[in-house]
Amino acid sequence: MAVVAVHSDQVRDISLHETTLVDGVSRMREVERLPIAAGKTAELKPGGLHLMLMGALQPLQEGQRVPVTFVLADGSEVPAELVVKRPGN
Repeated sequence: MAVVAVHSDQVRDISLHETTLVDGVSRMREVERLPIAAGKTAELKPGGLHLMLMGALQPLQEGQRVPVTFVLADGSEVPAELVVKRPGN
């Protein structure tokens, strides 16, 4: 199983990114797909694998819940909610 896309009716563009440390410098790159082994999970968090939300249709407020849909490689979709937090929280 692999996540190949994420979308929301509240954000124009969502992409999956990974932050890594290379020679002491933090680097971020887009990830085309996120493989997840059967029965396993993937943790999205700042400083690692994370979602980049661009173009919110309305300003996002701390504590707000944003519905998103994860699209899997087989075409199936998994609904979820993200909670808006301040950076560093």
